[in-house]
Parts: sequence; C-alpha cells; structure tokens
Amino acid sequence: MAASVGLALVLAACGGDDDGGDNGSGGEGGGAGEGPTGSVSINSTQPENPLIPTTTNEVGGGNIVDAMWTGLVSYDSETGEPGLAMAESIEPNEDFTQFTITIKDGWTFHDGSPVTAQSFVDAWNFGAAGANAQLNQYFFGPDGANIAGYDAVAGQTDDTGAFVPGSATAETMSGLEVVDETTFTVTLGSPNSLFETIIGYSAFYPMPESFFTDQAAFIEHPIGNGPFEFVEEVPNTSINLRAWEDYPGDPKPQVENIEYRIYADLDAAYADVVANQLDILDKIPPAGLAGDVWKTDLEGRSASEPLTTRFTSLTFPLTNTEAWADPNLRKAISRAIDREAVIAAAYGPGNYVPATSWVPPGNDGYVEGTCGEWCEFDAAAAQELYAQSPGVQGTLLISSNADGGHREWVDAACTSIRDTLGIDCQGDFNPDFGSFRARVNANEITNPFRTGWVADYPSIQNFLAPLYTTNGSANDGGYSNPQFDELIQQAAGLEGQEALDLYNQAEELLAEDMAIIPLWYDNGQRGWSENVNEPQFTWKGYVDPLSISVKN
Repeated sequence: MAASVGLALVLAACGGDDDGGDNGSGGEGGGAGEGPTGSVSINSTQPENPLIPTTTNEVGGGNIVDAMWTGLVSYDSETGEPGLAMAESIEPNEDFTQFTITIKDGWTFHDGSPVTAQSFVDAWNFGAAGANAQLNQYFFGPDGANIAGYDAVAGQTDDTGAFVPGSATAETMSGLEVVDETTFTVTLGSPNSLFETIIGYSAFYPMPESFFTDQAAFIEHPIGNGPFEFVEEVPNTSINLRAWEDYPGDPKPQVENIEYRIYADLDAAYADVVANQLDILDKIPPAGLAGDVWKTDLEGRSASEPLTTRFTSLTFPLTNTEAWADPNLRKAISRAIDREAVIAAAYGPGNYVPATSWVPPGNDGYVEGTCGEWCEFDAAAAQELYAQSPGVQGTLLISSNADGGHREWVDAACTSIRDTLGIDCQGDFNPDFGSFRARVNANEITNPFRTGWVADYPSIQNFLAPLYTTNGSANDGGYSNPQFDELIQQAAGLEGQEALDLYNQAEELLAEDMAIIPLWYDNGQRGWSENVNEPQFTWKGYVDPLSISVKN
C-alpha cells in the first residue's frame, strides 16, 4: 500500500501541468505562452492575522497565502486530489511512521534566496513551538501530522489554552532531520496514513531565512515561493499581488496583477461585480439570492455548484462560562431553529442545504442524518427540552460578523428561536470578520456564536479533528471529549473503511453532546465580470488565481 500511495502522488503531479492554465478560461484571450497580462480584482475580507502560513487559518488571509506560496503537495483545483508540487518525491515506510521527502532543486523564494529542505524544517519547528503561539500549531501535533517530538516544543497550556512560559523542553522536533539541501526525513509519533494529504495545507509551507532574522520586516512585506508575489497592502482596502516572473512551477499565471479588494459589505461587492467594477465574487449575498435575481443580474457570467467543503454552524462557549453546560439546553436551541425557514428568509428557498451532519455530503465517510432528531425542527420537543434545562438568563445573544451575508440568517434564526421557546433573542454583531474573529480567538464571547468551516485538505478527518478535538486549532468553543479524541487518533493510523468507521463513531459523539449545532451546507453561487474569461473555482469554492485571464 505504501508504494501505491507514492505512485498516486507522482501520477497526480504529472497530470497537474494541464490544470488551471486553460481550464475554464474560455477562448478569448490570456493564452498560455503569451505571458501574464492585465489586472483583475477579487472580493476578499481583511486578513485576521499577518500573512504568515503557520498563523493564517481563515479565508481572507488563506486565499492570499495560497497564491503566494507553493507547498510540497497541492490539491487538484477541481477534485481536491493531492499531487506533488514542490516535492520531487515523498516516500513512506511500510507503516506510515516515517517519510523521506525530496524537494525539487532550483526553486527560490521571491527574494531570490533558495528554497531548501531546511526552509521546510525551520518553518515547521517555528509553527509547532508553543512560545510562538501560532494558530496552526495543532497541525504538527497528534491530531494533525503527528511529528515526533511535537510535545517537547509545544510545551504546556493553561486552562485558557495559553502557552505556559518555560514549559517547552526542546526547540526543535526530534522527528525532523535534514539529510541534505533537497532531502529531509519526517518521523511520526504514530502511523498516519493521511500525512501526504495533510502536508499540502498552508501550515506546512516553507519560509525564507529572512523571516527568522526580521519578522517585523517580513510582516510588512511577506515573501513566499509561489506564483504571485506581494506588492503592497492598504489596510481594510486591498492587498495587491503580481505574477512572479521567475516562478518555476506549472501552470504559470495568466494575469499580471491581482487586487484582493477588501469589502466590509458583501452587498457592495455584489453591486460592483454586477456593474463590472469587481471581476470575481466567490459568494452571492442574500440580496442577490432572494428571488434568484443573481441569475439575471449575472446572466452568462455566474455559476452554482454544491460544495463539499463549506459548513456553517453555531458554537457554544464551554470554557469561559457555565451557562451552556447542559446538553438539553443546547439541544433545545437546535430543535428550535427551523433551518429551512431560516434559509428561505435569509437566502431564498433552496439556496442552502440544511445540515444533518457535521461532515458535508460528497466527502468519503459522509453519513446522512448523524445529527438525528437534534437537527430536526420540532417546536414541542424543543420546548420540552428547554423545560428540563436551566434555561437562558436574560436575552439569548447570537454573535457574528455582520458582513458576508450573516446578519440576515442570525436575525431569522432568532425569530425561529423566539417564536418557539418564547425567549428574547437577538444578534450581537461585529461590523467585520476580523473584529469578530478577534473576539473569538480571545475567548471573550460568552454566548452562542457563528462558526464556519472550509476544508483545509480533502478528508473527513479535517471536518472533525481540528474543530472538535481537545485544543484543536479551530476548536473555538472549547469542546472536549476524551473518547472523541481517542477515536480520531486511532483512525489516523488506519486506512480505508476501517478509518472511516472510527471517524463515523467520533461524529456520533458530537450528536450526543451537541456542543456545536450544524446549520447548513453551501451551494457555491458565484459570479464574475465581463472583463475576464470564465475562471475556474477550486474544490474549496474559491477562485483559482492561476485560471484567471482577462479578455482581449
């Protein structure tokens, strides 16, 4: 089996050269071989953190980081299948506990410095170190790649999840060893059949030496090794990239300049793409979905495709308050939300799909209805559960960012809860995503709050482990169940149906606890201007920057 995994990656890499360059770009211009031409604009949100791969775990920053870096492994834009990118080869041993990685020679960072095996090892050690407080630290540990020696560099955390100074006993992970300029080995703490898939995620990108010598300068002008290089950032306005002329990978950029334009209001972005003032919009707001007006506003330049990678939920904070400790209260609130009615009110009937599981349809291991009755609207059952709980003290607040089309569904959900349980409910809004996530990361919110997930890599594991294992990188509510953690860790060492069975058992525990309420899955409506050829959207539902070309 080990040999077949390596072979699959080599084959995927060979086929990847034809991806993106011409796919979905129409025939009116931007042809391969002409060099990148023209400028385009893409809707975005203000990145929550500096553009450092090990601490960027949200969409606004993630899309930009992915355009600026190339990792060992990349995912096929359409299918999500992993294939070799900067890696020449990744060779596992028989039990998936050690991997020998050889990178392609001759690659450099945007500043001209070489990308070496050390570039990856140093970046991974930095990301894993507890003292560096990187948001993607988790991906190097037991429920991610599980690199040997992780615990020694990660150290201990206190009750709030903060690093305890002095608790780390090593500066580097013992499982990482540089063999030569282009080769390094990775030894894991236990077998991990998903390792080759996981390391395509941005947390595993390489970093130049300049990052470690002057991080302040790097934050001002980040340096990657990917197809687009950083030009400038105008905070809360735009982040501008340009095609890197020395990019050795394939496919090459077709467009010369990309402006990631920051919008606090998705309605404004929609109006701009309708008026051809914005080139690419990856999400249609409620105003456009209502009555399906987007189909006429953007006739001939829009598309919709159910996504297997996006999931919206409502999370209860469990570490900074006891108010939501009773599962009956959480289940009562879930059963009081009429998902179909909320979707119809906020987005128009059928424009989103009510969630019945924590893993979206289309993923290996998906089981419909894992949530069972707890995700089914039933006013009488909700009232009965609520009567058995301590109830809500005062007004039930639901926190969210107001932008991105979220105010509408929060208001509609509150209407459903208010009408069903007879309690006051209202939205608690931050104006934008960045300020909202700052509150979440600071563990400041003491009431239910909006959470959303876009897969980092194509696996059922990614919909469960980062979000719900104890101290997982995206475990915003502080949920903890040792039985869940154990099942996830056991599954990582297995393959095929054996692994899926354990992931399914872990998901069933989420239904028992209902600490996170599944709401709906995304249907992936998007549009583009008349200035560009039809672009390709990735398996995540975001535009593939390498597929963008301007019309002549």
